[in-house]
Amino acid sequence: MTEFIKKKYVKQDSIEKRDYQIDLANQAISENCIVVLPTGLGKTAVALNVISEYLERGTGGILFLAPTRVLVNQHYEFLKNNLTLDDISIITGEDTIQKRTKLWNNSIVCATPEIARNDLNRKIVSPVQFNLVVFDEVHRTIGDYAYSGIAKWFENSPARIVGMTATLPSEKEKATEILTKLRISRVAEKTEDSLDVKPYTQETNTEWINVELPPELKTIQTLLKTALDERYDLLRKNGIRLAEQQSLSALLRIRQFVLNQNRRSAKPLFTAIRIHYALSMLEAHGITPFLKFCERTKAKKGVGVKDLFELDPNFTKAIGLAKEAQAHGIEHSKIPKLKEIIDSVPGKALIFTSYRDSVDLIFNKLTELGISAGILIGKAGDTGLKQKKQIETVQKFRDGIFRVLIATRVGEEGLDIAEVNQVIFYDNVPSSVRFIQRRGRTGRKGIGKLVVLIAKNTIDETYYWIGKRKMTAAKSMGGKMTQVLERNQHVESQKQGLDAFL
Repeated sequence: MTEFIKKKYVKQDSIEKRDYQIDLANQAISENCIVVLPTGLGKTAVALNVISEYLERGTGGILFLAPTRVLVNQHYEFLKNNLTLDDISIITGEDTIQKRTKLWNNSIVCATPEIARNDLNRKIVSPVQFNLVVFDEVHRTIGDYAYSGIAKWFENSPARIVGMTATLPSEKEKATEILTKLRISRVAEKTEDSLDVKPYTQETNTEWINVELPPELKTIQTLLKTALDERYDLLRKNGIRLAEQQSLSALLRIRQFVLNQNRRSAKPLFTAIRIHYALSMLEAHGITPFLKFCERTKAKKGVGVKDLFELDPNFTKAIGLAKEAQAHGIEHSKIPKLKEIIDSVPGKALIFTSYRDSVDLIFNKLTELGISAGILIGKAGDTGLKQKKQIETVQKFRDGIFRVLIATRVGEEGLDIAEVNQVIFYDNVPSSVRFIQRRGRTGRKGIGKLVVLIAKNTIDETYYWIGKRKMTAAKSMGGKMTQVLERNQHVESQKQGLDAFL
């Protein structure tokens, strides 16, 4: 017999009582905490337990933050459906300042981080209004992301801080940055192997599928690599030390040095960076995304663009051959493989790709092949999908109006569609966080399948090995951070007199 949570503000018989969720919530109630729980195991239910406790205390409002409009709406609907409260609001950048000013006074506010940070800066809302702040997908609290700006406003606040994520970053510096910015004193972690979690987990079978690039793409690939080699030779002649392995990240790291101290290397450096990006687009995504990237790069102009697009024989020939291939309907060997994969597993499939041009290509090709598909992309400037359209798209997918959803990063985090039977990575990602987020969209109510497409001898293979290494590092990060926090607490407890005061 199913047992349900019994709390003052939680609707009767609405949330199943799970011991691991209660345990995590109790830790989060007692101190600033990051809750680490694999996807599909109810992080939002953990948050609900914490929220209900703070509602009972009645000493201030609750701010629930999530990085995308779709996810904010999902949390809002979850809280509306499971709490007895009426004054729960949702705030995004599409609301007017006048409307937002009123909505900020509700007991619970669900908001995107950008609008929360901006309204805190505008003094439309004050940190003193809240006694609990929930940062969903807390792994984003690094660099200049909006979560970092919000964290500054709560530096001296007594409000309880709760972060939620499926995984901490694999890099120690990033994990430390999150703990420091949010003043975290505990990492409350459960894994799929935790005894109280095991009864609720579903298996996800992973398959790595290799494909060969078509001959036309291999020829273009060779030309781009030759153009890249020439830039590396020039950079080395100019005294820039570079490893034999051609790494985009290594080039990006030396940009400032070149601009400040080695200006003659600016042209080969910036053209090399552009070639790297163009090569990655070709290798992982195909002809049309490659050509669209080149069009945008040429239109932006900048250092070395004219030389690259008008004078470089290898690069100009590569573009010419790509246009010929496009005219003959050649794209990427991943496209026909997609249909084969989708047809092999009945039910819904979710395809992830990192670029919008790639989304359009996949959508058009699947439609041509008679597979019903939808698109989920974020809003950027005048392009992309507005919040209302994103929510409609997700609902149509849930309702089975189309069988396949093609999504960019906006679909990676927190998207809850229980009936997804299969997740397909059209491109690989060199990030343990993004890999785990993508994978977590399947295997929620039954055995799920994950398929990762890898084009041989391309950036896909490089990212595969980087991702594998980072996944191993991420698995142990929670334990390492817990040890650091416990050690710090012990040191603090030993301080006396002036040390304790400081």
